Amino acid sequence: MKKIISLALCSILGSVILSGCSNSDEPFEKKNYTTDTQVNAINLDVRDREIEVSLSEDEQVHIGYSENSKEYYDISISEENVLTMKSASDKEWTDYVGLKPSAEDRKISLQIPDGLLDTLALSTTEEDISLPVLTVTGSIHLSSNGGNINFESLNVGNAIDLTVKNGDISGTVIGSYDDFAIQTKIKKGDSNLPDNKDGGEKTLDVSCNNGDVSIDFQK
Repeated sequence: MKKIISLALCSILGSVILSGCSNSDEPFEKKNYTTDTQVNAINLDVRDREIEVSLSEDEQVHIGYSENSKEYYDISISEENVLTMKSASDKEWTDYVGLKPSAEDRKISLQIPDGLLDTLALSTTEEDISLPVLTVTGSIHLSSNGGNINFESLNVGNAIDLTVKNGDISGTVIGSYDDFAIQTKIKKGDSNLPDNKDGGEKTLDVSCNNGDVSIDFQK
């Protein structure tokens, strides 16, 4: 009798898993978004997506992404010319059973104009954030829970804020060591930055839990 009950439970569980996989297999559609006005700031807050930043050639913002009816994005521009992109979902619990979308479908390509943004804020989970040589007139805020943050040469007007959990931070900051007041919080990792350094007209705040930090300064 116990064997019969166990087999029945396994059969029911298997049906649920299969149905979950089926529901999450809806294909993703590639889409592109282009601003029709110059924006002052960008705020991307997404989940389980790689964010790859490159430079725009026409002083507009371009976003390449993939979505379906279960996983999609809310994109808007405020009256203050702030572009916001946030993850949205219409999943049921069975949709979380099965394989992840492909790496290509989990990638957001963000093209931004160099030197025209006041603020750039990017946040994701389980994936990396990568930036090219880039100038922002105000501040840059980058956060990844479960991924790495990599950048080439960041040039900011006043502040850089970097946060990572279960990942590494590496890159180069434009300016001398003395240009920055530095605050560093490291847990279970190594860092080439001091825990605390006063002075400097700009700020560099770094938080890393279970990862390493390697940031160089370039005059």
